[in-house]
Amino acid sequence: MNERLALDDLAVPLRVLRLLAADFGHLPAPEEIYVSTIYPDRLELRFHDDLANFEAWRDALGIVPDHVVYREQGGGRTRVLKASGDYAGAVLELTGYGDVPAPVPVGTLR
Repeated sequence: MNERLALDDLAVPLRVLRLLAADFGHLPAPEEIYVSTIYPDRLELRFHDDLANFEAWRDALGIVPDHVVYREQGGGRTRVLKASGDYAGAVLELTGYGDVPAPVPVGTLR
């Protein structure tokens, strides 16, 4: 059985969140900020419905596009972008969700 962690054990990702707010406060706020006792060295920022916000953060943090993983979920209806890197001693994980554009029916393009 795992030992219960104290709030102090989450100091690294919480410190990173404070640094991000100070250094990148002008960037769009994520819809979700996730800190967990399961991964006490990780901070996750999640962006829903706007991959541009994900890209703004990725660019600001210097994560190169080649390190972004693309996948789809929801039967191919939702795009998912994931990228991570080390930031001030924590693993910082970005996740962006966006709709997959509906296909254009054949014969409607001119």
